[in-house]
Formats: sequence, C-alpha cells, structure tokens
Amino acid sequence: MKPYATQATLSRRSAASIAVALASGLGLAGCLSTDGDLGRPRPTVWTQLWAPQAGFASATARGEHASYFRFTDDEEQMRDRAWRFIMPGHERSTFQGELSNLASFRILPAAAAAGDVSDYFNALTSGSFSSQVSRYNRLAEDANADRLLIGPFRANATRVVSMDRVRMRAAEASPEAVAGKEEAAMARVIENEGLILWVCERIDFRIRSYRHALTNLVVEMPSREGVRAERAIMALEAEAGPLCRQMPLNGAFRNGDKRPAIYKG
Repeated sequence: MKPYATQATLSRRSAASIAVALASGLGLAGCLSTDGDLGRPRPTVWTQLWAPQAGFASATARGEHASYFRFTDDEEQMRDRAWRFIMPGHERSTFQGELSNLASFRILPAAAAAGDVSDYFNALTSGSFSSQVSRYNRLAEDANADRLLIGPFRANATRVVSMDRVRMRAAEASPEAVAGKEEAAMARVIENEGLILWVCERIDFRIRSYRHALTNLVVEMPSREGVRAERAIMALEAEAGPLCRQMPLNGAFRNGDKRPAIYKG
C-alpha cells in the first residue's frame, strides 16, 4: 500500500516527539495506578489526553500501525471491555499492573504486559488467610468472572469487525474518500484486530495461570474445593473457544499462527 501524505506526516511528527512521549510515559505510571470503574484508570487529563498521545507516538516510533482516527462507540467500548483481560489476574500483582497500564495505552509494547504463569499463584497465596478453602474459592470466582465477561466482549468485537469491513469497502471504492484516509483506515483495522488477538492471548495466559495455581494449591493444601475450581477453569476455556478459535476476522494479520499479537501488519 502506498504511503499517503496525511498519515505519513502524522507519523513523522509522532516519531519526532517520541522522546517527549516516552518521558511522559514514565511519569504517567503513578497517575495510571488510580483505579476508576472496573479497575480502569480514573478518567483524568493524563488518561484522556496525554497517555493516548504518548502511546500514538511510541507505537509509531516502534514501527507499529497507528491510526489518528477517533474511536467509534463500539471501538471505545471494546477497549474498555478488554481492560480486565489485559491487566494481571490478581490485584496484588502491583508492578505488573503498572506495566500493563502503560502497554494498554501503547506507551510500552504489548510484550511488557506479559508475566509468568506463576505470578497469579504467588499473589493468590501471599499474605495471610484463615483457610485453604478461601484460596480455592477465590480461584473459582476469578475464573467464573472472566468467563462471564467473554460473551459481552465477543459481541462487541463482532460489531467492530463488521464495521471495519464497511470501513475498508468505503475507503477503497468510494471516489469521495479524502486522499490519505485509506492508510489510516487500514491502520485502525489492524489496531482493532490486534486488540482482539491480544485479548485472546491474555485469556489463554489466564487459563494457564489458573491451572498452574490449582495444581500447586492441590500439592500444598489439598481440598475437595479443588473440584469446583477445576470446573470453573474448564468452563472458562469452553467460553473462550467461540471468540478465539471460531470468530471470523478480517485477515489483517497474514502470518498464520506466527502472527504477532498486536498492532503489526
């Protein structure tokens, strides 16, 4: 695809300001740690203005696709629903949570949000608790909570994917489309599809983290409650299938199973 002046100009400007963006990103970590609804950062001038701008500049400098288009209502809602899955599975994973915050704004690459499957178990068993039953119950509750959120995210993502098809048909076929819009439109399609793939990776990571935690709980503190936790994990895995293995996407990534999880086409 030929580069267009509008997107190329924005990319150059973004790359030129990357030093400022990254410096801002480091300072944002403390601001992003304040929780609002559903664990997301509370809306502030940082989260609504500076963090997105710093993320755009940082992503562009890394050679990732970044669109200057405003988000549609469904695109914004999809990002809100993705939040839980991007963040660590346990609130005591504080440092990893800060990295995930920055990665969600694209100030850091998506790989920064990756942790170890043992992180959830370590957080689950840190601190004091009166009975091992509470640890099994928390594990089952977390898995069930994830499962209940996958359906709404899938419905939201399906609408976004459908509108992306409309977007690209209009950008490619209509003579009324302003020059330079097609590249920015494709960048947004890649962003949207990349987010869906990233959420699927994070769901898979959570399932593996929950199984690691359950195995080690049984080794350390066997309990009949392990059966309930195992069933919750199995139900989560079954719910993830229609989203991550069956939902048709737009093919923005063409490297098969080796496609990167986010933002690169």
